[in-house]
Amino acid sequence: MHDWKNQLYFGDNLNILRNYTKDESVDLVYLDPPFNSNATYNIIYKEKTGEKSPAQVIAFTDTWQWGEESEKTYHELVTTAPKKLADLVQAFRAFLGISDMMAYLTMMAPRLLELNRVLKPTGSIYLHCDPTASHYLKLLMDVLFGVKQFRNEIIWHYSGWNKKLRSQFQSRHDILLFYSKRENNFQGYTIPWKSPEEYVRVRKQKIRYDTENRPYVLSDAGGGKRVQRYIDEAMEAGLP
Repeated sequence: MHDWKNQLYFGDNLNILRNYTKDESVDLVYLDPPFNSNATYNIIYKEKTGEKSPAQVIAFTDTWQWGEESEKTYHELVTTAPKKLADLVQAFRAFLGISDMMAYLTMMAPRLLELNRVLKPTGSIYLHCDPTASHYLKLLMDVLFGVKQFRNEIIWHYSGWNKKLRSQFQSRHDILLFYSKRENNFQGYTIPWKSPEEYVRVRKQKIRYDTENRPYVLSDAGGGKRVQRYIDEAMEAGLP
């Protein structure tokens, strides 16, 4: 590949992955494939006149409905994909039949297979989805990236208008499935504690005082042991 930065490809990401992306060359993958979304969400660009692009409407519609392309991709998966993936895709079809969800999973499988190929050993992938398909996608991710490489199911909760609960609880969240490749190059982050009072309340600890009246807490040192740490030292690491 050329030595470039900030390059944007516009088109089918499967084609881009297969033809323009080298093995183990990507540090981070984030994807948010639409499913059960309205047209407004699906349309990324508009025509110069300001109208919605009909090409994109067709592209999204065709992708998540079973048709010739889905059947072709399914046949390719069950005949050429790694055995565990082929077995899982066939199990999906036995359970889901010919459906929009099956078309969705059939199109997701080869893309996730390629993303696994291009991700660096130290790379991470975040797949953004909703509860409609998250359980199926997690099985795909488990097969492709490995069960032990699953790191977190991250819940993004958002607010909205309160509605009377008639037949179910509110469903105001999306899901991000976080996997690493082989090595976990995870870098976490923290925020500062607001006060010693917040620290001891959240950590369920008690402030004690030494002979010089300096406040300290007893922190867990593992193995059932506890170690004395002064409160300002204990707060330095921040709140994860």
